[in-house]
Amino acid sequence: MDAKKRSSDKAAQKMIAQMAKSGQQNAWDRLDAQLPQCGFGKLGLCCRICTMGPCRIDPFGEGPQLGVCGADADTIVARNFLRAVAAGCSAHSDHGRGVAEVFLAAAKGEAPGYQLKDTLKLYKLAQEMGVQTTKDRSANEIAGDVGRIALDEFGKSQGTQLMARRAPKPRREIWEKLDITPRAVDREVVEALHRTTMGVDQDYKSILMHASRTALADGWGGSMLATELQDVLFGTPYPGRGEVNLGVLKKNEVNIIVHGHEPILSEMVVAAAADNDLLAEAKNAGAKGINVAGICCTANELLMRHGVPIAGNFLSQELAIATGAVELMAVDVQCVMQGLAEIARCFHTKLITTSDKAKILGVQHIPMEVKSALSTAKEIVRMAIENYKNRGEVTIPNQKSKAVVGFSHESINYILGGRFRASYRPLNDNIINGRIRGVVGIVGCTNPKVQQDYTHTTLAKELIKRDILVLTTGCAAIACSKIGLANPKEALQFAGPGLREVCEAVGISPVLVCGSCVDNSRLLVACSEIVREGGLGEDISEVPVAGACLESITEKAISIGQYFVASGVLVVFAKELLPIAGSKNVSDYLFGGIEKDLGGRWAVESDPVKAAELIHAHIESKRDSLGINVEKERKLYDMADRRSLAVE
Repeated sequence: MDAKKRSSDKAAQKMIAQMAKSGQQNAWDRLDAQLPQCGFGKLGLCCRICTMGPCRIDPFGEGPQLGVCGADADTIVARNFLRAVAAGCSAHSDHGRGVAEVFLAAAKGEAPGYQLKDTLKLYKLAQEMGVQTTKDRSANEIAGDVGRIALDEFGKSQGTQLMARRAPKPRREIWEKLDITPRAVDREVVEALHRTTMGVDQDYKSILMHASRTALADGWGGSMLATELQDVLFGTPYPGRGEVNLGVLKKNEVNIIVHGHEPILSEMVVAAAADNDLLAEAKNAGAKGINVAGICCTANELLMRHGVPIAGNFLSQELAIATGAVELMAVDVQCVMQGLAEIARCFHTKLITTSDKAKILGVQHIPMEVKSALSTAKEIVRMAIENYKNRGEVTIPNQKSKAVVGFSHESINYILGGRFRASYRPLNDNIINGRIRGVVGIVGCTNPKVQQDYTHTTLAKELIKRDILVLTTGCAAIACSKIGLANPKEALQFAGPGLREVCEAVGISPVLVCGSCVDNSRLLVACSEIVREGGLGEDISEVPVAGACLESITEKAISIGQYFVASGVLVVFAKELLPIAGSKNVSDYLFGGIEKDLGGRWAVESDPVKAAELIHAHIESKRDSLGINVEKERKLYDMADRRSLAVE
């Protein structure tokens, strides 16, 4: 076992070696035990949709070429792809629905502890949704209407997604022409499962077209609603400083980790940890204080809004417990390993689940109810304090980095133009003049098949070196933050001269942390705003932008990738993490043919340096098409020339 091959993060390397020495398993060990993994599954050629199977297609042409029902490789791979998109859409959108329910409860005064923190954004959102914002209406009344409309977006019987109207008009016209404008989230997911049932849709292009519609219901529906409502409820993120990596855990304090994706839980735990009575209890227990840290996407949410430190990303969750310094880990939904239960038993750490949709066998469950969320959070914090006395020897790595995070659409607008001139104009101008060649979103998880953090951070360095601005979310954002790429003082040394000049003038890092995985919707809004600002085409597909996810683990990443492709963007994935290679027709369409229909496409490249080269070439081709790579002759104006200039 070579810890350096498993992770590029020195803190993680230390804990991986420590666990190996103690005989404790982690995700990398369990992956090794699974090898060799099913080759048919990797290619997307397994079908278990009906009980005549499971069936599989021989990729070499020597064995079966049809399933029992007659389904060929194209149909099987396309069905599996659509089902992955539907599952990813479900995860993000169920998150969004949960936020909408809490939002509505808070508006009605039925959720003590929750309040509307950004009423300015509430009013803007209300106007967008057609809700009256007259002076005689209170913020809570307005929020009630917004909450009800938002909830309807998940299951309404007619119409299309309201947020999809934010897309540029040419993009909406493409969706309408292809009949893939997203309707209710639930309808698209149900139809996806119906279409992929044995004996229903058997045309791979038809199946893939619905994959676009389902993914769009995620990006321009469930995820976007989750982001918008969370901003109103918990505060719209603005740039702030924080610390990232396992070194944020403290030897002399009660350490509580919140892990998962829904800030419904973590927001209350943070509030409870600041309670004076509980702080006094912690001191009576011998601790100097209470330290809350996050893991995964909920960590991004907390750091952006409260400066709460991040202990790590997906593959760090077991390593954090292995430090022996964590009194309690509270988890909600998504990306929570069942292996946490076993590693927690090796230490004094209490592991608790809080969502009724996400229980773990043998783990204590404390439901987080909206009406009693704060009191439940206090109970959780008290459990951690009481457990402090049971702590044994601790091993906390020294590594931690400073990061500047919180780049929402609103904060970028403000940074570029101030309160009265908020605008993307400076960004567009610097893309047009070439100081910034383009913009790329780096998103995704950390997969034990890939050296932890390496592809995210290497790709980010390679892109900013080429004067390409990077926006990042999720575990990729945490990876970049660990090595200082979200710190202007450290990251600018890696940036090209044009990008560096702009970032120094504005006072930002060349890698901007934009939030959690549902906050990829912020990137869609940013793309639309670039188009709206003018000078870079009429549609997202014309703008020099791209997306990349080289360390995906869940179906959420497939859904995210597809909604960016369907929005007109190039998306690059690691080759072995996109299970479509079993069908040449499906691969050819997603890698090429789909671009004729939707303006975006998929590409695969596992090497981050080669991926950067691929993306750079794509961005330059978009610049060529826009005509902004042509150097304009400088003209010196005399007084007659100046007088002839028309003033509009």
